[in-house]
Amino acid sequence: MPRWERLLKHAITNAAQLAEYFAGDYPALQRVIDRYPLRINSYYLSLIKKPEDPIWKQVVPDERELLDANCMEDPLAEEQYSPVPQIIHRYPDRVLFLVSCQCAVYCRFCTRKRKMGKQHVLTPQAIQDGISYIRFHPEVRDVLISGGDPLLLQDEALCDILAAVRAIPHVEIIRIGTRVPCVLPQRITMRLARMLRKFHPLYVNTHFNHPDEITADAAKACGLLNDAGIPLGCQTVLLKGVNDNPTVMLRLMQKLLAIRVKPYYLHQMDLAKGTGHFRTSITTGLHIMRALNGHVSGMGVPQYVIDLPGGGGKVPLLPEYVVKMKNGTLAVKNREGKIFHYPLE
Repeated sequence: MPRWERLLKHAITNAAQLAEYFAGDYPALQRVIDRYPLRINSYYLSLIKKPEDPIWKQVVPDERELLDANCMEDPLAEEQYSPVPQIIHRYPDRVLFLVSCQCAVYCRFCTRKRKMGKQHVLTPQAIQDGISYIRFHPEVRDVLISGGDPLLLQDEALCDILAAVRAIPHVEIIRIGTRVPCVLPQRITMRLARMLRKFHPLYVNTHFNHPDEITADAAKACGLLNDAGIPLGCQTVLLKGVNDNPTVMLRLMQKLLAIRVKPYYLHQMDLAKGTGHFRTSITTGLHIMRALNGHVSGMGVPQYVIDLPGGGGKVPLLPEYVVKMKNGTLAVKNREGKIFHYPLE
Protein backbone atom coordinates (compact mmCIF):
# COMPACT_ATOMS: atom_id res chain seq x y z
CA MET A 1 0.00 0.00 0.00
CA PRO A 2 1.46 3.41 -0.97
CA ARG A 3 2.32 5.76 1.88
CA TRP A 4 -0.44 8.22 1.02
CA GLU A 5 -3.04 5.47 1.29
CA ARG A 6 -1.68 4.46 4.70
CA LEU A 7 -1.95 8.07 5.88
CA LEU A 8 -5.58 8.12 4.75
CA LYS A 9 -6.31 4.75 6.32
CA HIS A 10 -5.28 6.05 9.75
CA ALA A 11 -7.31 9.25 9.51
CA ILE A 12 -9.29 10.55 12.47
CA THR A 13 -13.01 10.21 11.81
CA ASN A 14 -14.72 10.59 15.22
CA ALA A 15 -14.56 12.60 18.44
CA ALA A 16 -13.12 9.74 20.51
CA GLN A 17 -10.10 9.49 18.21
CA LEU A 18 -9.62 13.24 18.40
CA ALA A 19 -9.53 13.03 22.21
CA GLU A 20 -6.72 10.47 21.99
CA TYR A 21 -4.47 13.02 20.33
CA PHE A 22 -5.61 16.17 22.11
CA ALA A 23 -6.60 15.84 25.77
CA GLY A 24 -10.15 17.02 26.20
CA ASP A 25 -13.79 16.06 26.14
CA TYR A 26 -15.44 16.43 22.78
CA PRO A 27 -18.90 14.78 23.06
CA ALA A 28 -20.66 17.82 21.60
CA LEU A 29 -18.53 17.57 18.49
CA GLN A 30 -19.90 14.13 17.66
CA ARG A 31 -23.30 15.72 16.96
CA VAL A 32 -21.60 17.91 14.38
CA ILE A 33 -19.74 14.93 12.91
CA ASP A 34 -23.01 13.04 12.56
CA ARG A 35 -24.19 15.84 10.27
CA TYR A 36 -20.91 16.83 8.63
CA PRO A 37 -18.34 14.00 8.69
CA LEU A 38 -14.81 14.33 10.02
CA ARG A 39 -11.62 13.27 8.28
CA ILE A 40 -8.11 14.39 9.24
CA ASN A 41 -5.38 12.27 7.71
CA SER A 42 -2.25 11.53 9.74
CA TYR A 43 -0.06 13.98 7.83
CA TYR A 44 -2.33 16.99 8.22
CA LEU A 45 -2.97 16.04 11.85
CA SER A 46 0.78 16.37 12.45
CA LEU A 47 0.61 20.06 11.46
CA ILE A 48 -1.71 20.91 14.36
CA LYS A 49 0.39 22.43 17.13
CA LYS A 50 -2.42 22.98 19.62
CA PRO A 51 -6.24 23.14 19.77
CA GLU A 52 -7.74 26.20 18.10
CA ASP A 53 -4.66 26.98 16.03
CA PRO A 54 -5.14 27.88 12.32
CA ILE A 55 -4.71 24.27 11.15
CA TRP A 56 -7.08 22.91 13.81
CA LYS A 57 -9.80 25.40 12.89
CA GLN A 58 -9.83 24.30 9.25
CA VAL A 59 -10.56 20.63 9.94
CA VAL A 60 -11.87 20.10 13.49
CA PRO A 61 -15.67 20.37 13.86
CA ASP A 62 -17.21 23.33 15.65
CA GLU A 63 -20.65 23.41 17.29
CA ARG A 64 -21.41 26.61 15.40
CA GLU A 65 -21.70 24.54 12.23
CA LEU A 66 -25.15 23.44 13.44
CA LEU A 67 -26.29 26.97 14.36
CA ASP A 68 -25.80 28.53 10.94
CA ALA A 69 -29.40 28.67 9.75
CA ASN A 70 -29.27 31.74 7.52
CA CYS A 71 -27.16 30.34 4.70
CA MET A 72 -27.76 27.97 1.82
CA GLU A 73 -27.10 24.30 1.14
CA ASP A 74 -26.11 25.12 -2.44
CA PRO A 75 -24.98 28.76 -2.37
CA LEU A 76 -23.65 28.80 -5.94
CA ALA A 77 -26.75 27.11 -7.42
CA GLU A 78 -24.58 24.31 -8.78
CA GLU A 79 -27.51 21.91 -9.01
CA GLN A 80 -29.34 24.43 -11.18
CA TYR A 81 -26.43 24.50 -13.63
CA SER A 82 -25.94 20.73 -13.74
CA PRO A 83 -27.31 19.40 -17.04
CA VAL A 84 -26.08 15.88 -16.25
CA PRO A 85 -24.75 14.46 -12.98
CA GLN A 86 -21.11 15.43 -12.32
CA ILE A 87 -21.13 18.37 -14.77
CA ILE A 88 -21.68 22.00 -13.78
CA HIS A 89 -21.94 24.31 -16.79
CA ARG A 90 -22.25 27.85 -15.47
CA TYR A 91 -19.93 29.74 -17.82
CA PRO A 92 -20.29 29.54 -21.62
CA ASP A 93 -16.85 28.17 -22.50
CA ARG A 94 -15.99 25.95 -19.53
CA VAL A 95 -17.40 23.21 -17.34
CA LEU A 96 -16.71 21.80 -13.91
CA PHE A 97 -16.39 18.01 -14.04
CA LEU A 98 -16.77 16.35 -10.62
CA VAL A 99 -15.00 12.99 -10.72
CA SER A 100 -14.55 12.15 -7.02
CA CYS A 101 -16.64 12.18 -3.85
CA GLN A 102 -13.73 11.95 -1.39
CA CYS A 103 -11.18 14.38 0.05
CA ALA A 104 -7.94 13.87 1.96
CA VAL A 105 -9.36 16.03 4.76
CA TYR A 106 -12.85 17.42 5.17
CA CYS A 107 -12.50 21.18 5.38
CA ARG A 108 -15.08 22.68 7.72
CA PHE A 109 -15.54 25.70 5.40
CA CYS A 110 -16.27 23.69 2.23
CA THR A 111 -18.71 25.28 -0.21
CA ARG A 112 -19.95 21.77 -1.11
CA LYS A 113 -20.52 20.89 2.53
CA ARG A 114 -23.84 19.36 1.56
CA LYS A 115 -21.88 16.61 -0.21
CA MET A 116 -19.24 16.13 2.50
CA GLY A 117 -18.23 12.49 2.96
CA LYS A 118 -20.92 10.98 0.78
CA GLN A 119 -19.95 7.32 0.75
CA HIS A 120 -20.87 6.40 -2.78
CA VAL A 121 -18.48 5.58 -5.58
CA LEU A 122 -19.06 7.24 -8.90
CA THR A 123 -20.04 4.69 -11.50
CA PRO A 124 -18.21 4.40 -14.82
CA GLN A 125 -21.49 5.39 -16.46
CA ALA A 126 -21.64 8.67 -14.51
CA ILE A 127 -18.11 9.52 -15.63
CA GLN A 128 -18.91 8.52 -19.21
CA ASP A 129 -22.04 10.69 -19.21
CA GLY A 130 -19.91 13.66 -18.17
CA ILE A 131 -17.39 13.01 -20.93
CA SER A 132 -20.19 12.63 -23.46
CA TYR A 133 -21.68 15.97 -22.42
CA ILE A 134 -18.34 17.70 -23.01
CA ARG A 135 -17.89 15.93 -26.34
CA PHE A 136 -21.29 17.11 -27.63
CA HIS A 137 -20.83 20.74 -26.55
CA PRO A 138 -18.22 22.29 -28.86
CA GLU A 139 -18.37 25.62 -27.03
CA VAL A 140 -16.52 24.01 -24.10
CA ARG A 141 -12.81 24.75 -24.43
CA ASP A 142 -11.81 24.57 -20.74
CA VAL A 143 -12.52 21.63 -18.41
CA LEU A 144 -11.92 21.95 -14.66
CA ILE A 145 -11.69 18.51 -13.07
CA SER A 146 -12.63 18.59 -9.41
CA GLY A 147 -14.65 16.73 -6.80
CA GLY A 148 -14.10 15.93 -3.92
CA ASP A 149 -10.48 15.67 -4.84
CA PRO A 150 -9.62 14.07 -8.19
CA LEU A 151 -6.09 13.23 -7.04
CA LEU A 152 -7.51 10.70 -4.59
CA LEU A 153 -8.32 8.54 -7.60
CA GLN A 154 -5.81 5.85 -8.45
CA ASP A 155 -3.35 6.87 -11.17
CA GLU A 156 -4.94 4.58 -13.75
CA ALA A 157 -8.48 5.84 -13.16
CA LEU A 158 -7.38 9.47 -13.33
CA CYS A 159 -5.35 8.77 -16.47
CA ASP A 160 -8.40 7.27 -18.19
CA ILE A 161 -10.49 10.36 -17.45
CA LEU A 162 -7.78 12.78 -18.58
CA ALA A 163 -7.16 10.80 -21.76
CA ALA A 164 -10.86 10.83 -22.63
CA VAL A 165 -11.13 14.59 -22.09
CA ARG A 166 -7.89 15.34 -23.94
CA ALA A 167 -9.15 13.33 -26.93
CA ILE A 168 -12.02 15.80 -27.43
CA PRO A 169 -10.84 18.16 -30.21
CA HIS A 170 -12.45 21.37 -28.94
CA VAL A 171 -11.06 21.05 -25.39
CA GLU A 172 -8.05 23.36 -25.34
CA ILE A 173 -7.02 23.25 -21.68
CA ILE A 174 -7.57 20.98 -18.70
CA ARG A 175 -7.37 22.15 -15.11
CA ILE A 176 -7.32 20.07 -11.95
CA GLY A 177 -8.63 21.48 -8.67
CA THR A 178 -7.00 19.73 -5.72
CA ARG A 179 -5.97 20.34 -2.12
CA VAL A 180 -3.68 17.30 -2.09
CA PRO A 181 -0.35 19.21 -2.44
CA CYS A 182 -1.26 20.98 0.80
CA VAL A 183 -3.07 18.37 2.90
CA LEU A 184 -1.62 15.07 1.61
CA PRO A 185 1.52 15.92 -0.39
CA GLN A 186 2.73 12.30 -0.27
CA ARG A 187 0.12 11.60 -2.97
CA ILE A 188 2.20 13.55 -5.48
CA THR A 189 4.70 10.99 -6.73
CA MET A 190 7.12 11.00 -9.63
CA ARG A 191 4.91 8.41 -11.32
CA LEU A 192 1.84 10.65 -11.00
CA ALA A 193 3.72 13.72 -12.25
CA ARG A 194 5.01 11.82 -15.29
CA MET A 195 1.50 10.64 -16.07
CA LEU A 196 0.00 14.14 -15.76
CA ARG A 197 2.56 15.71 -18.08
CA LYS A 198 1.15 13.66 -20.97
CA PHE A 199 -1.97 15.82 -20.99
CA HIS A 200 -0.55 19.32 -21.53
CA PRO A 201 -1.73 22.02 -21.57
CA LEU A 202 -2.63 21.04 -18.01
CA TYR A 203 -2.91 23.36 -15.02
CA VAL A 204 -3.29 22.58 -11.32
CA ASN A 205 -5.06 24.90 -8.91
CA THR A 206 -4.32 24.00 -5.33
CA HIS A 207 -5.40 25.49 -2.02
CA PHE A 208 -3.19 26.73 0.83
CA ASN A 209 -4.69 28.93 3.54
CA HIS A 210 -1.90 29.43 6.08
CA PRO A 211 1.92 29.64 6.05
CA ASP A 212 2.17 26.64 8.40
CA GLU A 213 0.80 24.45 5.60
CA ILE A 214 3.85 25.12 3.45
CA THR A 215 6.14 22.37 4.69
CA ALA A 216 9.10 20.56 3.15
CA ASP A 217 6.70 17.82 2.03
CA ALA A 218 4.37 20.34 0.39
CA ALA A 219 7.30 22.06 -1.32
CA LYS A 220 8.51 18.71 -2.68
CA ALA A 221 5.05 17.86 -4.04
CA CYS A 222 4.74 21.22 -5.76
CA GLY A 223 8.27 20.82 -7.12
CA LEU A 224 7.41 17.50 -8.74
CA LEU A 225 4.43 19.06 -10.51
CA ASN A 226 6.35 22.17 -11.55
CA ASP A 227 9.23 20.09 -12.89
CA ALA A 228 6.70 18.19 -15.01
CA GLY A 229 5.82 21.51 -16.65
CA ILE A 230 2.51 21.92 -14.81
CA PRO A 231 1.79 25.53 -13.75
CA LEU A 232 0.46 25.78 -10.20
CA GLY A 233 -2.00 28.36 -8.90
CA CYS A 234 -3.42 28.78 -5.41
CA GLN A 235 -7.00 29.57 -4.49
CA THR A 236 -6.93 30.77 -0.89
CA VAL A 237 -10.10 31.25 1.16
CA LEU A 238 -10.30 34.20 3.55
CA LEU A 239 -11.09 32.58 6.91
CA LYS A 240 -11.79 34.26 10.24
CA GLY A 241 -9.27 33.14 12.84
CA VAL A 242 -7.06 31.48 10.23
CA ASN A 243 -5.69 34.08 7.83
CA ASP A 244 -7.74 37.27 8.29
CA ASN A 245 -4.60 39.21 9.13
CA PRO A 246 -2.38 41.16 6.72
CA THR A 247 0.84 39.81 8.25
CA VAL A 248 -0.29 36.18 7.95
CA MET A 249 -1.60 36.67 4.42
CA LEU A 250 1.58 38.41 3.29
CA ARG A 251 3.74 35.59 4.64
CA LEU A 252 1.50 33.01 2.93
CA MET A 253 1.86 34.74 -0.44
CA GLN A 254 5.63 35.03 -0.03
CA LYS A 255 5.99 31.36 0.84
CA LEU A 256 3.77 30.31 -2.06
CA LEU A 257 6.01 32.11 -4.53
CA ALA A 258 9.04 30.45 -2.94
CA ILE A 259 7.64 27.00 -3.81
CA ARG A 260 6.65 28.11 -7.34
CA VAL A 261 2.93 28.45 -6.70
CA LYS A 262 1.24 31.56 -8.13
CA PRO A 263 -1.38 33.15 -5.85
CA TYR A 264 -4.49 33.15 -8.04
CA TYR A 265 -7.64 33.91 -6.04
CA LEU A 266 -8.41 35.08 -2.53
CA HIS A 267 -12.00 33.95 -2.05
CA GLN A 268 -14.52 35.70 0.13
CA MET A 269 -16.40 32.93 1.95
CA ASP A 270 -19.39 31.49 0.10
CA LEU A 271 -22.74 31.57 1.89
CA ALA A 272 -22.72 27.81 2.52
CA LYS A 273 -24.71 26.50 5.47
CA GLY A 274 -22.51 25.49 8.39
CA THR A 275 -19.67 27.87 7.55
CA GLY A 276 -20.84 31.24 8.85
CA HIS A 277 -18.35 31.35 11.73
CA PHE A 278 -15.51 31.54 9.18
CA ARG A 279 -16.90 34.54 7.34
CA THR A 280 -15.09 37.87 7.57
CA SER A 281 -16.38 41.25 6.49
CA ILE A 282 -15.68 42.47 2.97
CA THR A 283 -13.91 45.41 4.62
CA THR A 284 -11.41 42.98 6.17
CA GLY A 285 -10.62 41.48 2.78
CA LEU A 286 -10.15 44.88 1.14
CA HIS A 287 -7.87 45.94 4.00
CA ILE A 288 -5.72 42.84 3.44
CA MET A 289 -5.53 43.51 -0.30
CA ARG A 290 -4.38 47.08 0.33
CA ALA A 291 -1.75 45.74 2.73
CA LEU A 292 -0.44 43.26 0.14
CA ASN A 293 -0.07 45.90 -2.55
CA GLY A 294 3.50 47.15 -2.53
CA HIS A 295 4.73 44.65 0.05
CA VAL A 296 4.92 41.65 -2.27
CA SER A 297 5.62 41.62 -6.00
CA GLY A 298 2.64 41.82 -8.31
CA MET A 299 2.73 38.11 -9.10
CA GLY A 300 2.21 37.48 -5.38
CA VAL A 301 -1.03 39.45 -5.17
CA PRO A 302 -4.13 37.28 -5.74
CA GLN A 303 -7.40 38.55 -7.13
CA TYR A 304 -9.90 39.07 -4.31
CA VAL A 305 -13.22 37.66 -5.54
CA ILE A 306 -16.72 36.89 -4.41
CA ASP A 307 -18.68 34.05 -6.01
CA LEU A 308 -22.15 35.55 -6.17
CA PRO A 309 -24.93 33.52 -4.55
CA GLY A 310 -27.49 31.99 -6.87
CA GLY A 311 -25.01 31.28 -9.64
CA GLY A 312 -24.03 34.85 -10.47
CA GLY A 313 -20.40 33.87 -10.96
CA LYS A 314 -17.14 35.34 -9.71
CA VAL A 315 -16.58 39.09 -9.59
CA PRO A 316 -13.45 40.89 -8.35
CA LEU A 317 -13.51 43.02 -5.21
CA LEU A 318 -10.99 45.85 -5.48
CA PRO A 319 -9.72 48.46 -3.05
CA GLU A 320 -10.89 51.90 -4.18
CA TYR A 321 -7.86 53.56 -5.74
CA VAL A 322 -9.68 55.86 -8.18
CA VAL A 323 -10.65 59.01 -6.29
CA LYS A 324 -12.23 61.02 -9.10
CA MET A 325 -12.11 61.83 -12.81
CA LYS A 326 -12.40 65.53 -13.63
CA ASN A 327 -11.16 68.01 -16.24
CA GLY A 328 -9.37 65.31 -18.22
CA THR A 329 -7.45 64.08 -15.19
CA LEU A 330 -7.64 60.91 -13.14
CA ALA A 331 -6.96 61.30 -9.42
CA VAL A 332 -5.56 58.06 -7.97
CA LYS A 333 -4.72 57.12 -4.39
CA ASN A 334 -1.72 54.84 -3.85
CA ARG A 335 -1.15 52.29 -1.09
CA GLU A 336 0.13 55.03 1.24
CA GLY A 337 -2.98 57.14 0.75
CA LYS A 338 -1.21 59.80 -1.33
CA ILE A 339 -3.05 61.31 -4.29
CA PHE A 340 -1.50 61.29 -7.77
CA HIS A 341 -2.85 62.61 -11.07
CA TYR A 342 -2.78 60.98 -14.48
CA PRO A 343 -4.19 62.28 -17.81
CA LEU A 344 -7.32 60.49 -18.97
CA GLU A 345 -6.19 60.60 -22.61
